[in-house]
Amino acid sequence: MLKLTEIAPPGTAFDDVLTLPFELRQKSRLAARTDNAKEVGLFLARGQILRSGMILRGFDHFAVQIKAAHEPVSVVRSEDCTHFAKACYHLGNRHVPLQILAGELRYLQDHVLDHMLEGLGLKVMHERLPFEPEAGAYQGHDH
Repeated sequence: MLKLTEIAPPGTAFDDVLTLPFELRQKSRLAARTDNAKEVGLFLARGQILRSGMILRGFDHFAVQIKAAHEPVSVVRSEDCTHFAKACYHLGNRHVPLQILAGELRYLQDHVLDHMLEGLGLKVMHERLPFEPEAGAYQGHDH
């Protein structure tokens, strides 16, 4: 097993790709297989979320690029700023990991949240897409 112990600087060359869902990109200790079936182990500092495009490497300089897996997400699209803001508010108030794009929200599928947003007059669709939620206001700070 190849041990990956650090996040490499952006632009570092990589040898393979490691595709993971959001749930696994939150783990600092993980055994996994790269897209080319190499066994790797993550031994990273705790509290980091791996983002698509990040590069991890180990002592042997073997490096992998992280890729966000396509996973079941609920998608809400709206050009109505008030509806969009209300959806963000209500999901944020429930501490839901939320990806915010121009006119689009994504969160991991949850029928209770879907129903809540439909009650606000929004249409919820289910798709399989990469999920990259917002990091949060204190991500990367000493709080």
